[in-house]
Amino acid sequence: MKLIHKAVDGDGAGTVKLVPENGEDLWHVYNLVAKDDLCFATTLRKVTKESASGKQDSERIKLKLQVAVEATEFDPEAEELRLKGQNLTENEHVRLGAYHTLTIEPQRPLSITKQLWDDVHLGVIEQACNPAASADLAAVLIEEGVAHVCLVGGSCTFLKAKIEQNMPRKRGAAAAGYDKALGKFFEKVLQAVLANVNFDVVRCLVLAGPGFVKDQLHAYMLQEAQRRDLTAIQTHKSSLLLAHASSGYKHALKEVLVQPAVANQIKDTKAAAEVRALDSFYTMLSNDSARAFYGPGHVMAAHEHLAIDTLLIADSLFRSMDLAERTKWVAMVESVRAANGTVHIFSSMHISGEQLQQLTGVAAILRFPLPEIEDMEF
Repeated sequence: MKLIHKAVDGDGAGTVKLVPENGEDLWHVYNLVAKDDLCFATTLRKVTKESASGKQDSERIKLKLQVAVEATEFDPEAEELRLKGQNLTENEHVRLGAYHTLTIEPQRPLSITKQLWDDVHLGVIEQACNPAASADLAAVLIEEGVAHVCLVGGSCTFLKAKIEQNMPRKRGAAAAGYDKALGKFFEKVLQAVLANVNFDVVRCLVLAGPGFVKDQLHAYMLQEAQRRDLTAIQTHKSSLLLAHASSGYKHALKEVLVQPAVANQIKDTKAAAEVRALDSFYTMLSNDSARAFYGPGHVMAAHEHLAIDTLLIADSLFRSMDLAERTKWVAMVESVRAANGTVHIFSSMHISGEQLQQLTGVAAILRFPLPEIEDMEF
């Protein structure tokens, strides 16, 4: 993300101009924009014009519009962010007050004006503009006939490719057919890796799954890299890691991220910190349940006792259209940090964030046990 301009006054009101550079940056913008914010960007709109011959022709033109946001929608597959609201710009093609959707794509500048840029908003911008928060881990989750190619960044996990192949039986007369099908399957996976993994950016490519299919893929990739002079893989072959996973599907990523060889490669990334924090929470919940709470009621009660040492909170709670609800969670984050506590804001686009969502989106590890509120109902 590029920060072009930032003007925020002492009361927190102001405008920030950003250029999202990739899909992960769009996710950050999605977490920044809230209801009633004013957003200014160039957008495309189809208009109908009459030619000299009287024929009606349609064309897409660029318009600079500002909308008062009423709803937001993020599409990770298309890498698009859609901001819906009323147009505030005089324009011959979109009347003033008409509802319009700004479609924000990578490399398209966007200005956001807020009445209050709080600490969470400013933290999102700081993280988004940090080059170290890019997609620095790639993973191929693979089992026989199924593979998923994923990129894991600071805040998002993107599924870049899904490969499926019908596999005949290994034994008897079908054995030759199996070897041929396996070769085709591996070639499709290899092409997906070459198309989606930038080895100049990622720290490592993890090949993970049950059994020996991942090992066979590894051998195939190295063999083909040498035979076909695939420079990207030959140069970075030491960055290819093998890891066990229970399946070839995306949910198995959480198993991959905690394995020592992988964790050591990404130990200073936000994704790894989230995984470690959630693992610590589950460990505390098992060993001393009076020091590990989850759910809004229990976490709020623990906060009232100034007991929170580590707060785990999902970014979805800050996207609430209810301003009072959002303000409540922002205040808790600021208060925990002021008391020298640690705050992890989990991305719901990571596997760990999905797990936290299953625990209502908020959890805490306490400095001291609070058995008196452990069994309370909220």
